[in-house]
Amino acid sequence: MALDKTYLEYAHRSHGMDHDRYDWSMLSDRPAVTWPGGKKLALWVNVPLQFFPLDQKGEPFKIQGGMTMPYPDLRHFSLRDYGNRVGIFRFLKAFDKYGVTPTFAMNTELAKRNPYLLNTIKERGNEVMCHGMHMDALHYGGQDKQIEAQLVQDSLTQLRELTEQNVTGWLSPGRNESENTPELLAANGVRYFCDWVNDDMPYTFNTQQGNLWAMPLSNELDDTFIMLNNLHSEEAYAEQMIDACDYLLKEANEQGGRILSLNIHPWMLGQPHRIAALERVLEYVMDQDVYSASASDILDAFTSQLKAP
Repeated sequence: MALDKTYLEYAHRSHGMDHDRYDWSMLSDRPAVTWPGGKKLALWVNVPLQFFPLDQKGEPFKIQGGMTMPYPDLRHFSLRDYGNRVGIFRFLKAFDKYGVTPTFAMNTELAKRNPYLLNTIKERGNEVMCHGMHMDALHYGGQDKQIEAQLVQDSLTQLRELTEQNVTGWLSPGRNESENTPELLAANGVRYFCDWVNDDMPYTFNTQQGNLWAMPLSNELDDTFIMLNNLHSEEAYAEQMIDACDYLLKEANEQGGRILSLNIHPWMLGQPHRIAALERVLEYVMDQDVYSASASDILDAFTSQLKAP
């Protein structure tokens, strides 16, 4: 039996997108971008600095990387702590060796609990974005709007005070949002967020509180996604990063500049048996004469060309 024609009638029915969050746009049709110094590829290395509570509630769900065993799950809790006590310093050494400019996505609770790490990041002068309050303080559909509004405000206000930076970037714990999260971010002075992974370049994201920029932090190139979720080896991880670098450079030569975004966790790649894989990737990518910069600087370089005549 044929469907009634009203079955396919719904709000925002249009060419391209069926919603008004962002405009429909083909990547290949957009104006070409060139990064500072005439570089074709921008390297964005994003480092989540995370705090997983030992008494994780998992409401409304437990995110990847959290506690999995009966309380107290000290094995997983201390492994995450290892990343913030040991692994991160292997990262910093590698960044400095290869001339990489990292961006740090930091849980506000970790900034409060680990002043040594906080001060280390502050002394380096690298950009810090907000990674929410902690990894068990999730944003999710149906969440009370006032509760979430307070959570967003507290996370940003406290992190700005602790870092002494005007934090304007956001990455939700677990990359999870409610229907209200973008509006709340815009209302609290956030300029860009990294939860949506549906593009290779920044794009304008509409909210009732003003526009955000959606920054393309690839989930497919995330170390935990590749090695923890897909169970690929360290060698396979490095090969995938190098393949992505090569392809994006080829595409950039044909269509204009691209962004290679690597999301790397110190409790994962900061292990002694894995750090060499990261170093191999950084050495290869930086040898391609890329523009290594913070998320905000990459976004500034992108938007400055949009305004040019």
